Amino acid sequence: MAITQSAPAAAQTASFDINRAVRLWLIAVAGLVFVMVLVGGATRLTESGLSITQWKPVTGVVPPLSEAEWQAEFDRYKQIPQFARLNPDMTLDGFKTIFWWEWAHRLLARVVGAAFILPALWFWWRGQLKGALGRQVAVATGLLALEPIVGWWMVTSGLSERTEVAQERLALHLMIAAATFGALIYAAVGFGERPQSAAARPGFAISARIFAALVFCQVGLGALVAGLRAGLIYNTWPLMGSNLLPGEAFRPNPVQAVFGDAATAQFDHRMIAYTVVAFALVQAIAALRAAPGSPLSSRAVVLAAVALLQVGLGVATLLALVPLELALAHQALALALFGLAVVHLRATEMERGG
Repeated sequence: MAITQSAPAAAQTASFDINRAVRLWLIAVAGLVFVMVLVGGATRLTESGLSITQWKPVTGVVPPLSEAEWQAEFDRYKQIPQFARLNPDMTLDGFKTIFWWEWAHRLLARVVGAAFILPALWFWWRGQLKGALGRQVAVATGLLALEPIVGWWMVTSGLSERTEVAQERLALHLMIAAATFGALIYAAVGFGERPQSAAARPGFAISARIFAALVFCQVGLGALVAGLRAGLIYNTWPLMGSNLLPGEAFRPNPVQAVFGDAATAQFDHRMIAYTVVAFALVQAIAALRAAPGSPLSSRAVVLAAVALLQVGLGVATLLALVPLELALAHQALALALFGLAVVHLRATEMERGG
């Protein structure tokens, strides 16, 4: 006799499958955002971000297909200051190299948009995006919609007077991408189930929030370092030259120096890096003492280990004069650390019953 599944059991199985699909979708889009950020980092490090001087959200997906189209694109690039001041000897082949980096970055942005929007509409139609999950997806939607607008605003800052994009706009562009990445991970972790734990005391939830915020700020400071090319000065450690604080830092105006002075940007990035590591170590020690062997303590130890590795990689990148491979690895690990911090935050909240 064939055994058939009862109606309630079948409904429960279907619900589980759709829930798993939503979670996999959130994780997949977060992965795409991660890749897009890395390609964006390579675009910045190779000075490729100004190679496409027009914003064509739809037709821009098609690259030049003939020599005439390539020459027209190159001629437009010749009209901006970056070509005249930095690349006056660039050939068409050289232009194609920087063009492909920027084109790939913009293509990935479109892929991320499609991979997010189309399934989101379907899940919304199926009634899956309700309550807290719906609000979290709405936040991610807003961030994704804002990202290309800020991206083009960033590019325009380098098309008329500057030879590069404005560093504060670059930092904002990266931080929106990181926030999107974090929002997707937060929603994906919260969509699962996690038993409540007495180990997840209120203090650990607070520390998890502070740690995630510290790493997020450090990502923004890293963008300022990249935008100001601050990694190409003071390539010594642990001192900056012969001093802990270089003489020109925070001058003439401390507020302006934070966003516009290379020495200040590198100093800030170093100090927050030390703060992140110290906080991670204290958090791990406290978790090990309060709840040895618990998921909470395991996550805290992993965070401390990754934070230490990230500082070591940052020092190596600085001492080696910022080679592309090390710089991209440093950026990738920074975003990974932020993602792990968000996982720790959401998991700790859920273990407290939040």
